[in-house]
Amino acid sequence: MKSLSFVHTFRTVEVFRIHLIAVGGSIMHNLALALHQNGHVVTGSDDEIYDPAKSRLAGAGLIPEQMGWDTGRITADIDMVILGMHAKDDNPELARARELDLRILSFPEFMYEHSRNKQRIVIAGSHGKTTITSMVMHVMKEMGRDFDYMVGAQVQGFDTMVRLSDEAPVIILEGDEYLTSTIDRRPKFLVYKPHICLISGIAWDHINVFPTLREYTRQFELLVRSMPKAGVIVFNDEDRLVKKIVRQNYDKESQYLLPYKTPESRIRGGKFEVRMKGIRKEMNVIGKHNLSNIAGAWEVCSQLSVGQPEFLDTISQFRGAANRLEKIYEDESNIIFKDFAHSPSKVMATVEAIRELFGKRNIIACLELHTFSSLNKKFLKQYRKTLKSIRQKVVFVNQHTLKMKKYPPITRAELVEAFDDDAIEYAMSAEDLVNFVRRMKKGKNVLLMMSSGNFADLDLKSLASI
Repeated sequence: MKSLSFVHTFRTVEVFRIHLIAVGGSIMHNLALALHQNGHVVTGSDDEIYDPAKSRLAGAGLIPEQMGWDTGRITADIDMVILGMHAKDDNPELARARELDLRILSFPEFMYEHSRNKQRIVIAGSHGKTTITSMVMHVMKEMGRDFDYMVGAQVQGFDTMVRLSDEAPVIILEGDEYLTSTIDRRPKFLVYKPHICLISGIAWDHINVFPTLREYTRQFELLVRSMPKAGVIVFNDEDRLVKKIVRQNYDKESQYLLPYKTPESRIRGGKFEVRMKGIRKEMNVIGKHNLSNIAGAWEVCSQLSVGQPEFLDTISQFRGAANRLEKIYEDESNIIFKDFAHSPSKVMATVEAIRELFGKRNIIACLELHTFSSLNKKFLKQYRKTLKSIRQKVVFVNQHTLKMKKYPPITRAELVEAFDDDAIEYAMSAEDLVNFVRRMKKGKNVLLMMSSGNFADLDLKSLASI
């Protein structure tokens, strides 16, 4: 077996053969592209691959010739197997790699090995972590700084969601609390061993993995306790759970705390303007939660020797990460936003952001329940009153998704009770959803489409013309 030293020297030593199991995931296919760009021989496999991963892998010549698992792909000359989190523990390719005693790493383990000699900044939290990671990346890029990164969404100005280099002294990592892989039950953020860690907020999620709030919050306690001496913990001082967990678990003798709060703001000309230490700047992002994200991003950037005037100048140009309150369509009568909001805290923040900015328009809120947590009847009550402030609202549940996740049917009565909102309508198909929007549209409309799924492959821009 070859030395792992190659992970630090992608472009200056020999070419290595690397196989990725479950290559179709959002991070995994970007990792495959990054490895390929660095000159390594990359192969991959998956049972299903959808766009944009399918097109991007095909463009690089990395798409598997056939979908599914094939032990013939796993040969003794492979230097490393990287395991995606969607691969099951009985995966035949994984079993074959074990038989051959190949080096097997999850993608978080690989990212740690690559960054072992770099300063590691990890952005964690139940919500906001993708946006804050993207904000820090945007500022660093505009400041001409050299850094590696891994982020869970496409960011404007960046070709991929993963960058790997020899030279960059810093790596910025989005730190997910979900499991590292099927054979490693640690949360991903515990693998990265950050020097600087930000925690944006804590709200129970991933009920299929953490069946109680206590088990979920325990992971963040472990994260705080894992911080090294002289480690810096940036945290949202307005989030009760975050504040409690950080202050009860950090090492008072050797670690540094940097609390942040939502900055003062006002709406001018249809945009949010923030005021930080006497400096006012108009922002392109929407909502108080994103202003809080800016405050967190500032504290991280301040640790990377970025001055506040320079930070505000560059962050004012930031337009958001893909699918994070992203405006995907606008004409005289319709504005359509797509948002990854799916957990209750995300839905609440997104709804309030749209209502605050577009309160005089006809707002139509469409929420797809798609994740294991959101479709779990025990978890549904966490959505209580999240849509209450919007008059026109519909909850969409793709019945195929329910079957795939092996969950029982959900009735409208159960939704009404869980959301504590008898005005909620229920769409069980894309056709139902389109018909709801058609009935609700009038005058000047704002359509807010919230999901971590894809609304049964519905073309969301087409809703403007119905």
